[in-house]
Amino acid sequence: MLQLQAIREDKEQIVEALKKRNIDALPLIENVLQLDEKRRSLQARLDNTLAESNSISKEIGALYKSGKAAEANVLKERTGSLKEESKELNEELTSTAGELQNLLYQIPNVPHASVPAGSTEEDNEEVFREGDIPTLKEGALPHWELAKKYDIIDFELGVKIAGAGFPVYKGKGARLQRALISYFLDRNAAAGYNEIQVPHLVNEASGYGTGQLPDKEGQMYHVGEDDLYLIPTAEVPVTNIFRDVILNENDFPVTHTAYTPCFRREAGSYGAHVRGLNRLHQFDKVEIVRVEHPLKSYEALDGMVEHVKDILRELKLPYRILRLCGGDLGFTAALTFDFEVFSTAQDRWLEISSVSNFETYQANRLKLRYKDENGKSQLAHTLNGSALALPRVLAGILENYQTADGIQIPEVLVPYTGFDKIN
Repeated sequence: MLQLQAIREDKEQIVEALKKRNIDALPLIENVLQLDEKRRSLQARLDNTLAESNSISKEIGALYKSGKAAEANVLKERTGSLKEESKELNEELTSTAGELQNLLYQIPNVPHASVPAGSTEEDNEEVFREGDIPTLKEGALPHWELAKKYDIIDFELGVKIAGAGFPVYKGKGARLQRALISYFLDRNAAAGYNEIQVPHLVNEASGYGTGQLPDKEGQMYHVGEDDLYLIPTAEVPVTNIFRDVILNENDFPVTHTAYTPCFRREAGSYGAHVRGLNRLHQFDKVEIVRVEHPLKSYEALDGMVEHVKDILRELKLPYRILRLCGGDLGFTAALTFDFEVFSTAQDRWLEISSVSNFETYQANRLKLRYKDENGKSQLAHTLNGSALALPRVLAGILENYQTADGIQIPEVLVPYTGFDKIN
């Protein structure tokens, strides 16, 4: 969330910048400032009341010691009223602080200066494209038909077991899925990311820490009895490792990678554009997460983009990179680059990765700080990216590598699969 000090000092600039998201934040910002003023006033009154109570208590002790019990008893009546007053002030302060916090949660991150204005994905800016789109022979099939033809993914069986959006991978399809996970993790480790395994459920505090709550609760699966949430991405548990942590400057950069299944309700997602692997309720993803010094975070973001490029080059998949416009930018992100692979059989681009810099937005929620050279606590910057989300990468491989006598396996994956063709 945004820092209160920044809102106080840069109100006009923040309101203007948030217009890129097509929102008028001024009423909300004004409410925040009013509540902040009320909170500070209440805090000052409470501090004065407690100080007066402590002072009188000391005076009472001195009076008793000097044998002036009558005067001490008179002052005790005053301490009683001060205690009642401090209780009421504390309750009002707690209520006001909670209301202020809830308002702050409603303000999205300020877009980076390079974010283009726009309302929908149609306004995203293409910044890079690479790879030749293959020419498929007549009769080329989309991946869901290829999956059925070669019996490698069973969507109907998934419906039987759990419902739509929960496919069952079979035989060489399951082995290819496993190969992709291992390949992505190995590539990330070679790039300096520390591999970790994290829980697939998180508590409410973790959801608030990275910004899934209260913004995306409708997209998350909630285990009500235990008040836990199935993770929508490894970003959530990995980044929350650093909740309430104070780092040293020499700890940077902090780099992690993790494989997890991901769970998203994706309510209201219907139609041909979400068929097959295009959009699922459960899918596998390998994530990269960085905690960076604020002066190095955009250099790190560029490095993450180059890293994902290298993976796609090795897979020899045609792809492009989009800089997301304000209207399509995630709630917590300051700048996001989306990677899309071209699905030749579907004749459309499929998003396979988002690489984002959140600057201090998540860190402020997480209370993730570091000690600067002067020993002062500062907020760190957090970044994350998919490297990569498997379903649409798999769809791209099946469709772009299909031949008349089977599906070729990208050369870089053959050591992981143990076979070079699905037929």
